[in-house]
Amino acid sequence: MITIIPAIDIIGGRCVRLRQGDYAQVTRYEAHPVDVARRYEEAGVRRLHLVDLDGAKSSRPENLKILEEVAHATRLDIEWGGGIKSTEALRQVLDCGAQRVICGSVAVTDPALFGEWLGCFGARHVILGADVRDGYVATHGWLERSQLQAEELIAHFVPFGLSQVICTDISKDGMLEGPSFALYVSLRERFPEVEFTVSGGIASVADIERVEGLGLPNVIVGKALYEGHITLKDLERWLPKE
Repeated sequence: MITIIPAIDIIGGRCVRLRQGDYAQVTRYEAHPVDVARRYEEAGVRRLHLVDLDGAKSSRPENLKILEEVAHATRLDIEWGGGIKSTEALRQVLDCGAQRVICGSVAVTDPALFGEWLGCFGARHVILGADVRDGYVATHGWLERSQLQAEELIAHFVPFGLSQVICTDISKDGMLEGPSFALYVSLRERFPEVEFTVSGGIASVADIERVEGLGLPNVIVGKALYEGHITLKDLERWLPKE
């Protein structure tokens, strides 16, 4: 059964969503991240996608207090992204309560270091964030474009034991227009040993059903939940029962 992973994106300690990764197109929500996380857990959610957008921009974690509060208030399996550019930052995030860390920019700018992290911390805890814009991996909070395609980046780290990848088509993120299904099918066919998480564009229950039908194991749901296009009740069939 597919795993539903709700997303909470944070700027200044508050819940937000961006359109296509553009910090100038931000929607702010009144709910506090801890309250949102508790609500998800009460509904049966077990895994949470927590993104520090301030940290992604500044290249260091900026909202660790929120991470600590969510980890203390819930038993959620938290995956954290944003600002992890050093071993110290990675350790901080794990120490503050995340079970998994998402690393994107450093995998492009310092692949030797990311390879070390896979070996030192284990592929269970280290996720590659291979987010693409116009076919190329974007870095530094999606503000810069590399010269690497997602397939090249993933292929480089598979020999290091890479087993988890979150791939976002940035053009779809926050647009509620459906994800890039063909992108994920292509990646899964090329790298069957890797667990891929679909991210960006989920707009309806039908999108989730299609992702599941394609045999993809995980899907992140963000804006559609905040704005009521998908409700927690809609997700009940996929949420673990106690």
